[in-house]
Amino acid sequence: MRRTRFAVLVFPGTNCEGDVLHAIRTVIRQDAELVWHKEGSLDGFDAAVVPGGFAHGDYLRAGSLARFSPVMTPLAEMAASGRAVVGICNGFQILQEAGLLPGAMLRNRSLTYVCRDVWLRAEDRSSPLTAALDEGEVLRIPVGHAEGNFHVSDAALAALEDRGQVLFRYCDAAGRASGAANPNGSRNHIAGVRNERGNVAALMPHPDRAYEPALGGTDGVRLFESLARWNAS
Repeated sequence: MRRTRFAVLVFPGTNCEGDVLHAIRTVIRQDAELVWHKEGSLDGFDAAVVPGGFAHGDYLRAGSLARFSPVMTPLAEMAASGRAVVGICNGFQILQEAGLLPGAMLRNRSLTYVCRDVWLRAEDRSSPLTAALDEGEVLRIPVGHAEGNFHVSDAALAALEDRGQVLFRYCDAAGRASGAANPNGSRNHIAGVRNERGNVAALMPHPDRAYEPALGGTDGVRLFESLARWNAS
């Protein structure tokens, strides 16, 4: 399998970069380097991951300040070139604020921070996060967020569904999507989406917290395997 060199972006307040770096290097055995948000180039990298945390303290709203960092210009160029760009949790919010993914994240319907394991159902295989998954595969992955309530207009939601851009949906252990299984109130129980081209993808749950038995689960390995497969194709 061809080795891929991943950029793992780091903003002030990012706190999951070490988990992502370890997962890429040890789970899928690819090359990865941390890239500070003030960098103006991503030359030499084949793909990028925007990890979770609280970029710039999530002031104003999650991801809204990070989108102005210098590294976001080459990240947008990477996405436009067709290379893989992936966001996890706060990374999802940053990619939305940058216009690289649709929708916006509202406060959780509970108005509280939610941190627990959830069940996800894979809906579409055409993305760097799902290339190794089976359609309908159910995974147990933890969430940890206060603003994970995915929202789009009715028209945009219908377009996402019609184009197969929904990657993951919150569900129960049997794969049934429902309000009871939805931890934040996201429309249509959406937990992850991709862009139309398929190379930019993100989800709110944390596969980087579920890839070794010591973490309480290993289902996150499947998403990192997808990253490896996508970049080897």
